[in-house]
Amino acid sequence: MMKKLGIVILLIITACSNDSTNRNPYLQEIGFRFEANLNLPSYSPLSNTGSAIYIPSDLAGTRGVFVINSGFDQFRAFEGSCPNHVPSDCSTMELNGQTAICSCEDFEYSLFTGQLLNRPDDENRYYDMLEYNTTYSGGSVIIFN
Repeated sequence: MMKKLGIVILLIITACSNDSTNRNPYLQEIGFRFEANLNLPSYSPLSNTGSAIYIPSDLAGTRGVFVINSGFDQFRAFEGSCPNHVPSDCSTMELNGQTAICSCEDFEYSLFTGQLLNRPDDENRYYDMLEYNTTYSGGSVIIFN
């Protein structure tokens, strides 16, 4: 009896999946590590809460990375390529204050959350921005995947 119960429990455990993430089919998750020293002029805007910068693609990410100071020495970093298009000429987004805008269809994303702000009201699947890991140490923001 215990053997049968053990088999049933094993089958239930293996049949359930914890993988509830929906992988973005448009963006590959590449490995990189980039350090932005806030003492350098290019990255010094990140010293202020709410300020965001764009780091070009030759340094980080697929099409660059947007980084924002979200307050209390916390930083968020997102892929610079629009998550709702295969990387192309128009899919590299532009920084507009605290948002990133995709010129393909004027999709607008919050750099605080990565969410698509003007999500179309249709039956299609839309993705939020691909987020990268960040850590703050010694006056530098380290962005990595």
